[in-house]
Amino acid sequence: MLNKKTAKPKTQRLAATVTSEASVAAIISHNLKSVKRYFRSRRLALKGNLCYCDYVKLLLILPRNERGFWGKVSKDGKTGFVRLNLPTIAALTPKDWAVEILDARAHPVDYGAKADIVGITGFTAEMPSAYAIADGFRKKGVTVVMGGVHVSAVPDEALVHADAVIIGEAEAVWHKALEDFKNGKLKKTYKAETLCEMKGMAIPRRDLLDRRMYVSGFNTIQATRGCPFNCDYCAVTMFFGTEFRVRPVKEVIAEIRGFDTRNFFFVDDNIAGRPKYAKELFHALAPLKLNWGSQASITLAKDPELLELYAKSGGRYVFIGFESLSQKNLEKMHKGWNSTKDYKEAIRKIHGAGINILGSFVFGLDDDDKTVFKNTFDFIMETGMDAAQFHILTPFPGTVTYNVLEKEGRITDRDWAKYHTGEVVFQPKGMTAEELQNGYYWIFRSTYTIKNIMKRCFRGARGLTYRAVMNYAYRKKALRMPDVKGV
Repeated sequence: MLNKKTAKPKTQRLAATVTSEASVAAIISHNLKSVKRYFRSRRLALKGNLCYCDYVKLLLILPRNERGFWGKVSKDGKTGFVRLNLPTIAALTPKDWAVEILDARAHPVDYGAKADIVGITGFTAEMPSAYAIADGFRKKGVTVVMGGVHVSAVPDEALVHADAVIIGEAEAVWHKALEDFKNGKLKKTYKAETLCEMKGMAIPRRDLLDRRMYVSGFNTIQATRGCPFNCDYCAVTMFFGTEFRVRPVKEVIAEIRGFDTRNFFFVDDNIAGRPKYAKELFHALAPLKLNWGSQASITLAKDPELLELYAKSGGRYVFIGFESLSQKNLEKMHKGWNSTKDYKEAIRKIHGAGINILGSFVFGLDDDDKTVFKNTFDFIMETGMDAAQFHILTPFPGTVTYNVLEKEGRITDRDWAKYHTGEVVFQPKGMTAEELQNGYYWIFRSTYTIKNIMKRCFRGARGLTYRAVMNYAYRKKALRMPDVKGV
């Protein structure tokens, strides 16, 4: 620090500072990376000196995946729902930081961008892109911090590409990580001792997003975290835990009142996971006269009051994980509370309440054989399921499924880019890998022919618009897949 009694004029002080740092640079010029980090730490540490900046720049990046059919950006730069992870991190960042969010799915990454720290998160299938971006910035001497479900499961892998990893929820540790960075004491990992309380949560910085990208899902919100169930294939409980936590209803409603559209989506894994809370929330939503959708378990159909409130509060559609028509499969994956014998009646009740159903099915489970595709297709058409989403069993790191398949030596491909639930990366038991892959293509293409779409869409006038939109979106995905015959 400068001695005020002997302080030189401003121009001389600047020259002295530059000369001093240039001398240091000359001494360690053999390590360019260290030099750049040295100057960055000097700029952050010298409060009161001429090199000090009034703010620090945080660049948050969402990576891309060149393969697969989910979370993509169309040729005209459009995508579906807003992911809340990076906008939430931005909201948790202190006000003296300048924050920018870059969606690498739509915009190129500028490795020359001015940033003091880069934060990256993404799905497993986006990790190759995420790691490449991290490596690119670190070569420029920029500090990189990574977080999310995947890196929380394999932090040592991520630390090959990042300076620090946030393990699990970020709310309790993000501020500490930023302070440590500014003080030159950034640690390798940060992990909260407990799950966060969902009171007074930060409101995501949606203002930092490129709104033009989002067709219909700009306003997304989270009211609950965790899942009381613990299905083998799911990474939710590994990250958010099995404890079902809820935000105060008043806080959820206040955030929704700030939306500027009449449609929104709850990103919760099971909005009806705690029926008492869900009923309170739906009662509060009803006067707003908005339209929304969410994920929920099929147990929703077992509670007439809950089902009625879901619809009356504006719930127009619900995503339900049916997963399989085999009770044996469901029992083995610890989702036995899904009763296949009750599926048809549950669908009838949900439809009767005026709610559209987007069903999800997983193929490649141990009790599946080649007949699973035709059987599932027939079930969808017979029940008039409004739309369906299909997945190939994928062993995500950190899940029970991954550990089991790894122990059995059945994982055949570890290229994370293929872990988007649309490619076979393991050896199934009841069919060949090729049969599983082709069956996946066949059921997608068959479900979304114009003829079959019309059969399901025109079961009635109520909710027709939502059915048409869902089917149009999934038909576009189906047409990108090979047209497989004779499955």
